Amino acid sequence: MKTVRRLIYRQIITHVALVAAGFSALLFFIDFVDEVQRVGKRGYTLMDATLTCLLQQGSHLYDLFPIALLIGAIIALARMAQTSEFTILRTGGLSPGRALALLAVLGLLGAALVAALGDWVVPWTEQRITIHRSKVGSDKGLDLGNGGAWLRERQDDPQGLGHTITVNVGQADGRGQLGLIRIFEFDSQGRLWRRISAKSGEIEPVGNNRGTIWHLKQVTDTVWHNQEMLSEQAVFKADQLVTEAHEPTLDWFSSLTPMVVAASVLPPETMSTTALWRYTEHLANNAQAAQRYEIQFWKKAFYPLVCFVMVGLALPFAYLHARSGGMSLKIFGGIMLGISFVLVNHISSHLGLLHHWQPWIAAAAPSLVYLLLSLSAFVWLVRYR
Repeated sequence: MKTVRRLIYRQIITHVALVAAGFSALLFFIDFVDEVQRVGKRGYTLMDATLTCLLQQGSHLYDLFPIALLIGAIIALARMAQTSEFTILRTGGLSPGRALALLAVLGLLGAALVAALGDWVVPWTEQRITIHRSKVGSDKGLDLGNGGAWLRERQDDPQGLGHTITVNVGQADGRGQLGLIRIFEFDSQGRLWRRISAKSGEIEPVGNNRGTIWHLKQVTDTVWHNQEMLSEQAVFKADQLVTEAHEPTLDWFSSLTPMVVAASVLPPETMSTTALWRYTEHLANNAQAAQRYEIQFWKKAFYPLVCFVMVGLALPFAYLHARSGGMSLKIFGGIMLGISFVLVNHISSHLGLLHHWQPWIAAAAPSLVYLLLSLSAFVWLVRYR
């Protein structure tokens, strides 16, 4: 059994490595051509373009490894079937169950590799790319969209009543600097009572992940006083209802953790599975829309299982009769089937977001459907062919 395992694994791993290397080289060339257009702008050098393209390989490998696994496994198994090697193995006692178990172990190894890429390599490389581009490739720093990044938290006021704080960040760069900061504080009845506007600011984390201190600069602090409290006085002026102060600096404490602040500013691709889960909990606890991040979480959580789907799609090719002809067409059809799975997997998350599907259903449905199709094809080939 060890000899059979070594033979099958060596054939598949060799072809998968060659396919992955070919994809990486092609995508590196495409990325490099795109990055060269930025060379010479704002100090962007050829070395910066090369470094960006190298960092992008982690994300490319994460996205394309299941396809490389499918293509490599199909080519290896189809070649073994064409040279009658797999037929000899079946004659020597390799049952369909054992063949499925062998490829399942290979799918497990691929799933572990994809999970490691998704949780450690891709977040680190995407963060480096985002920060690097904000420093040398853009005048506006990080792209936060037209409305900027929004955060929300709840705090207790001195009277013991909870009030809501909404924070908007208009700009951010890769050096930890935030710009166009607006902080809105609402009382327990939902009335706006304070607004802090700052041109820029920095965030300093508090020990043991207990929150952050925002060091704000060029601050305008506007407070709307409670009219009921002022009415207790005999006489009050209308301008007492609103006071406005201008300060060069202001330190503002927030219970928002550094992870939450970074998640709101950086793209979801820069977050690991654990960070996505914590951020979705924060959004749900503060009555913010979390479906986009929930789908991203479940998609990343189920993505390693795609490797099982790919080896399941490849296994039936070992049981095809090569002498009947049309093997190249069958291989091409299998590859197109795998590519269609990737497309459906990407479309499913967008459809789930539009139609408000359960996030885990939108993320897991394509994998379950294609895995069922591949196993059905495998059982049919074993029984009738």
